[in-house]
Amino acid sequence: MARFVRNLILPAVLSAVLSLMLIAVQTSPAAAQCDSTDCRTPTPTPTPTPSPSPSPSPSPSPSPTPTDGGTSGNSINGLAGQRFNQMVTNQVLGSVLLGVNEQVNCSDCISTFGSVGSFTAGIHGRKEITNNLSLLAGLAYTQYSENGYHVTSAPIGAFALRYDFTDWGSSRPFFDIGTIFSPFEKVRYSRSYLTSLGAVSLESSTNSSDYGVYGRAGWISRLSGRDEVAASIELWQLWQRVSGYSDPTAAFNPFDATIATGTDRTNLVKIGGQWTHLFGSMVEGNINGFFVQSFNNHSGIVAAVTGDGLITPTIGNQSWVELGGRLGFRLSKGWVADLFVNGTLGPQPVGNTVHGGIGLRVNY
Repeated sequence: MARFVRNLILPAVLSAVLSLMLIAVQTSPAAAQCDSTDCRTPTPTPTPTPSPSPSPSPSPSPSPTPTDGGTSGNSINGLAGQRFNQMVTNQVLGSVLLGVNEQVNCSDCISTFGSVGSFTAGIHGRKEITNNLSLLAGLAYTQYSENGYHVTSAPIGAFALRYDFTDWGSSRPFFDIGTIFSPFEKVRYSRSYLTSLGAVSLESSTNSSDYGVYGRAGWISRLSGRDEVAASIELWQLWQRVSGYSDPTAAFNPFDATIATGTDRTNLVKIGGQWTHLFGSMVEGNINGFFVQSFNNHSGIVAAVTGDGLITPTIGNQSWVELGGRLGFRLSKGWVADLFVNGTLGPQPVGNTVHGGIGLRVNY
């Protein structure tokens, strides 16, 4: 019995062991193919180290924004002053053509002249139409500089009618009515201002035209054959047309300006007098002076300024004095050589100006 059990169990155990070994071989083929020399532990692939990202370049510092403390706006006010001065100077030069340095009543004459201070060359004179009515007229070419501006080329003309009540005797009234005109002027205006980054100075070219009309009422007295005195009051209206322009191209002009076409205007009241005297038989002398008051002034400037917007300056009422004089040397009968001077005296924008010259006058 025991042998039977052994014979039955032992084969079964052996069969089970063989089955387990076969299963192990089938489930581990790689292990069955390796020996001690062929099987190596695989070397792990190294992970690449990422390169560090470059640091961004620092942004450049922004340029500082210039400031002007209001000086660019003030420069536009300065332009208005220059243009007002131009109207006044044109009126002074026109008055020379109307005989401001000569006596009120005299014979027909014609005079050629030249002046400095303002360079002027021209001709003027008077012609008696009737015993009471005379024509005064003149024409000249002029260049002048005042108060920061330059009139580089300008024709100027004037004419007036004078009615003198000669039939009233040696003391009598007289009246003038006339005009002055200066078209086709070429002019340069300057503008300067300060900024936090430096100073700016500009000069612009454009065209302008000046016109004026006036009336005068006065009283003349012939004190003697050598002396004539006269007092008068004058009313003027002046206007000036200036073509538009822009600042010239400049390396540095952060507050650039564009000036529109515009018309300046002013009205003047002039009160004064004159005295003409004959020294001996060869030398004539004349002095004249007027107090001048302006009113209803208007600047035609409308300026578009970068950073400041539109600027429209104003000109308040102004007052000044106009002075003049002449020395005439009688060369021969009917021929007189004249030295003359005219100018203004007062605060800006009119200021102190002088225009002097020489002339050769023929009486006939």
